[in-house]
Amino acid sequence: MSLYIGIDLGGTKIAGGVWDADALTMRAQKTIPAQAHEGPDAVIKRIAELVRELAALVNTPVEQIVGVGVAVPATFDAEAGVIWVIPNLPGDWYGKPITPILRGMLPCPVYLVNDARAFTLAEATIGAGKGAASCVGITLGTGIGGGIAIGGRLYLGVIGVAGEFGHHSIDVNGPPDGTGNPGGWEGMASGPAIAAMGMKAVAQGITTQIGALVNFDLNKITPEIIAQAAASGDKVAQDILKTAGSYLGVGMSNIVIILAPEKVVIGGGLAQLGKWIMEPITAEIKRRVVTVPADKFTVVPAALGGEAGLIGAAIWASQQGVS
Repeated sequence: MSLYIGIDLGGTKIAGGVWDADALTMRAQKTIPAQAHEGPDAVIKRIAELVRELAALVNTPVEQIVGVGVAVPATFDAEAGVIWVIPNLPGDWYGKPITPILRGMLPCPVYLVNDARAFTLAEATIGAGKGAASCVGITLGTGIGGGIAIGGRLYLGVIGVAGEFGHHSIDVNGPPDGTGNPGGWEGMASGPAIAAMGMKAVAQGITTQIGALVNFDLNKITPEIIAQAAASGDKVAQDILKTAGSYLGVGMSNIVIILAPEKVVIGGGLAQLGKWIMEPITAEIKRRVVTVPADKFTVVPAALGGEAGLIGAAIWASQQGVS
């Protein structure tokens, strides 16, 4: 039995699981608070502690864990395991050598992977993309992330950043995204971008239920609140989600045209908004993707839920050193 541990580092929690690479199943799982306000060193220490706790749950010495994969919401130097940008965690993470530190704390190999790439690998291996020769994963939430899997393995490109779909432009004259790129997909169609459309409508005094649903506290407007208003027949809310879904469809069309994958797997919080997002996405893809026959690719919802990150991290660890 070849056991690996997958860790998924989030803004508020750290999830972990023990992956049986032979049976392709999780043997044990545990989630702990990230307590990210304590800073990077404390978070890294908590990851190491969680690894030891998970090994104990399956009565296995840490030394016998074949490898540990850590999924992080960050860009980093893949070879050195050094963080560059980790936007949703407080503290000075820039230049933090997370992989070398963890390797010094644990008696087993440690490998770093981007969280959206981990999601993609999990879905391509045992999730909604299983069996496809090529699979693109797209996560829709606070940001827009993704990954590319070919033959069940990630394609990472130069310095490991292939799949940063959120920062390609869908409007050359659009507003800048978080990287400063004009018209970046994430800046126009992510969760915060959708919430901003709702805030603008309320602030301008447009007739809509959105404001009343949050007692006119603009900071409480979320995509979910807008979807709630849309479900009640609010035309303004419906139009906001249609606009966002159209933007998402434009970006996905670009990805399909460029990569021509067999499967496009969509996950993340925005994917839970249902028809208000999915119908305009589907309409745009149908309208724009003319080079790839419609029967040669499918767009499907993710299958693994919140476990995808830690499963993908463990699978990533299991693939290291394997040609």
